[in-house]
Amino acid sequence: MNASHTSDPNESIDTTLCILGASGDLTSRLLLPALGQLLMEDPHRRVRLVGAGMDDWDDEKWRDIVRKSFASAKAEGDTVKGVREHTTYRRTDITDSDDFAGLLKECQGRVALYFAVPPAIAAKGCRALEKVDLPEGLILALEKPFGSDEKSAHALNEQLTTLVPEEQIYRIDHFMGRSTVLNVLGLRFANRVFEPVWSNEHIESVAIRYDETLGLEGRAGYYDNAGALIDMIQSHLLQVLAVVAMDPPATLDAVDFRDAKGAALRATEVWDEDAAAHSRRARYTAGSIDGRDLPNYVDEPGVDPSHDTETLAEVTFAVETSRWAGVPFTLRSGKALGEKVSEIVMRFKDVSHLPGGFEGSTEPSVLRLSLGPDRMSLELNLNGPGDPFHLDRASLEAEFGEGERRAYSEVLEGILDGDPTLSVRGDTAEHCWRIVQPVLDAWRSGAVPLEEYPAGSSGPKGWPSLDNGAAVEKHVTES
Repeated sequence: MNASHTSDPNESIDTTLCILGASGDLTSRLLLPALGQLLMEDPHRRVRLVGAGMDDWDDEKWRDIVRKSFASAKAEGDTVKGVREHTTYRRTDITDSDDFAGLLKECQGRVALYFAVPPAIAAKGCRALEKVDLPEGLILALEKPFGSDEKSAHALNEQLTTLVPEEQIYRIDHFMGRSTVLNVLGLRFANRVFEPVWSNEHIESVAIRYDETLGLEGRAGYYDNAGALIDMIQSHLLQVLAVVAMDPPATLDAVDFRDAKGAALRATEVWDEDAAAHSRRARYTAGSIDGRDLPNYVDEPGVDPSHDTETLAEVTFAVETSRWAGVPFTLRSGKALGEKVSEIVMRFKDVSHLPGGFEGSTEPSVLRLSLGPDRMSLELNLNGPGDPFHLDRASLEAEFGEGERRAYSEVLEGILDGDPTLSVRGDTAEHCWRIVQPVLDAWRSGAVPLEEYPAGSSGPKGWPSLDNGAAVEKHVTES
C-alpha cells in the first residue's frame, strides 16, 4: 500500500461523531481542533465526522471549515486527512423528528450526537428524538447549562433517560479536561506528605478562583442571561471543589470517581446557610486592560441593563463532612479583571506551637495549584541566610507542564471511547443548581448589592484579596 494513500473512514467505522450546530463558533474554534489533535495522536481510530445545521452549506463548504480547524491544531497524518476529506454535511432542523431521522440514517457504527447548540435548542432536539427510532448505543453529548434551576435540570434528566441510559449521556464540562484539575488527584493521592493533611485538621481555608481579563466578547445572547455565578461557579468551579473535597475513591473509573464527586457535592451548601452574608456580586464599568478599552458592561451590544447581570461573583461554601467541617471554600470568577488568575489555594492552619526566639515570617503554609500554566507551589517559612533565628518566606515549586491535549480533546476521547468519567452525572448537575439556588434567590431579592468595578481593576473597592486565603477567613469572620 502506498504510504500516502488516504483510507476512507467509511470502510470500517467505529463511531460516527455528528456535530449538531456545525456552523457555530464552538465547533470551529474548539471541537474540530480538539478532534484533529485526537486523531493525530491516535491514528488507528475509525471515526466518521458528520456536520449538521440549519445553514445551507454543501460538503465542500463544511470540509473547508474542517480543514482550517484541523490546521489550527497542526493536525496532520493519514487518519486526519481521511476524516477531513470524507466528512459530509447535512442541512438539518434538529427540532423536526423527520429531519433528525434522516440524519441518523446516514450515520454508521456507534453514533455520538454532540449538541453544539444553545441549551433551549438542544432540549427541543431531544424532544424530537422521542419520535425517532434510535440506534443502539447512541450517545448524547450536551453543553452547559443543564437546565436553569434544580427543577428544570431534573426534568431535563428525566427526559434524557427516556431516550438512552444515564451512562450514554455526556453532560460536557470541559473544565474537567484541564490537566491541572486531574493533576490534583495525582498530587494528593500519590504523595503521603499531602493526603494525611488534606482535611480540616490541618487546612484553614480553600479558595478556587478563575479571573479573566476578557470582557463580554460578543456573548451577550448567552452571558447576559447567565452571569458569572451560573456561567462559571455553578457549572465549572463546583466541579473543581468536588475534586478537591471528595474522599478517596477506590478507583478512578467512571463509577467510583463520579460517586466520590457526587458525595462531596451532596454535602455542599452556602456557608452558615446565609447567602446574603456570604456572597458578593459586581459588574464592570468602562476601563482599560493591556491597552484595550472596554465600555461599561451595560453599554455592550445586546446587554439589557434591567437584568442586573453580574460579571464578578464570589460565594463561600461549606462541605459538611467530617473531613471538611468548619473549612470555608470560597469560589470566585469574573470578567474584565486586571490580571488573569486561575488557581486553587489551600491555606494551612498556624502551627500549634512556635518556640520563642524565632523572628520574621510566621504566616501559615500555602499550597497553590495554578491552572495554566500548570504548576504548584508550596509556600513555607524557612531559616533565611544570616541570622538562623530569622524566618524567611520561601516557595517550593514544581511544573506540571501544560497537558499535551486540549481540554476538549479529553472530552471527545471520553465520548468516542464510551467512557463518561469526565462528564457530569445527572444527579450532580441537579446538586449544583441546589447549591447555588439560595444565592440566586438572595440576589434577585436585592439582599446582596450589585457593586461595580472598573475594567482592568482587581474588583470593587472593599473586597479583600483572595491571595493566601486571607479574604476567605475575613469573609467568614465578618458575619
